[in-house]
Amino acid sequence: MKLYQVRKGQFVYYNNELHKVYGVKPMYKQSVHLIRLRDLTQLLTNAVSVEKYKPKELDSFIFNHKAYTLKNDRKAEKGDFILIHNPIPDSLDTYTLNEIDVAEVVDKQGVITSNSHGIKHNEYLLMVPGRANDSHPIDYQNIESLDAEDLQDIRSNNFNNENNELFPTLGDIYKKKSNDESFEAMVVALKGETVYLGGGLELKQEELMDTDKWELLYNLHDK
Repeated sequence: MKLYQVRKGQFVYYNNELHKVYGVKPMYKQSVHLIRLRDLTQLLTNAVSVEKYKPKELDSFIFNHKAYTLKNDRKAEKGDFILIHNPIPDSLDTYTLNEIDVAEVVDKQGVITSNSHGIKHNEYLLMVPGRANDSHPIDYQNIESLDAEDLQDIRSNNFNNENNELFPTLGDIYKKKSNDESFEAMVVALKGETVYLGGGLELKQEELMDTDKWELLYNLHDK
């Protein structure tokens, strides 16, 4: 792809894996900034090294260590992930192509997300947890070149990272370990290594994964 064809939010393949463009900086040699969807790792590259992919219904992929299938056969419910594949923002809206967000309020007109975006029902595809039997895995561009471990990732519902670490994900419920009053909170937003919990608490991913301070109870979507 040429640089002028690369847009923020596009799904692209880079090194055979699915990524999303989160920024384009034309003044730099590595002008395309990517985030790898399976584990949210950030990478830098250039336009000729990526190839565009347009997500569609029944595509499945791993996002932040968990598998999802894109569906368009029902509206989102509170707590569901959505992929904004057809953004039609008003002048004051800030969401962009292929933004992944969580529905907080749902009505006939659309949803209000955890990032306060007002999204109409025809702007998003629902991200249903797991891989549907009739889904089309899009994690890799060329499946023939994969090793056995990567093939297992496609068949499973979760990405098994090298250290078996459970990174925080939206909908996780954590309990703070302390001798004070019991405190439980849900992960409502993620930005880089910063985790936002319900109640306005903000902390680094590393701190939340410290098992001496916090305990992961369950994920809201697994209940």
